[in-house]
Amino acid sequence: MVRAAVEGVLTTIQANADTRNGDLDKITAVVRRQFLPYADFQRTTRLAVGSAWRSATPEQQKQLYEQFQTLLVRSYALSLSQVREQTLKFRYKAPRTAGKDVVVETSVLNNGDEVQIDYRLQRGAAGWSIYDINMSGAWLIEVYRKQFADIVAKGGIEGLVKYLASHNAA
Repeated sequence: MVRAAVEGVLTTIQANADTRNGDLDKITAVVRRQFLPYADFQRTTRLAVGSAWRSATPEQQKQLYEQFQTLLVRSYALSLSQVREQTLKFRYKAPRTAGKDVVVETSVLNNGDEVQIDYRLQRGAAGWSIYDINMSGAWLIEVYRKQFADIVAKGGIEGLVKYLASHNAA
């Protein structure tokens, strides 16, 4: 599944001159169309927001999810916009948590440099879905959980929604 998601995105990017040359808007559209169906960014958002998620209203939860998904998609697209000539290698870690959670390690070889990108998946009723990505040695949920906790402590859930919306608008 990870191979299909990642290779599908990279193949599409390489097949189009605009995306191949780094057009971020078009790469973002490819990520939305071809990567999001494999992802559970609702879970990603819930885990990144942490315990504050339970105190958010349903409307705030919806806004947090939409804004955080936009941030994650753009971050992933930006990372992919730097990839030109690449080769992918897939390695799999043994499943954890009784087979419901697994990490798929990938290495992207780009102009001789190796970039490690790992994907954490969970098996649910609908099958496997990606919910966390480790880029450059940092799991996204862990990075954002610390940042979001600081923002929520200062401005509450509404402050976090505003921060994400402002960040995405920039």
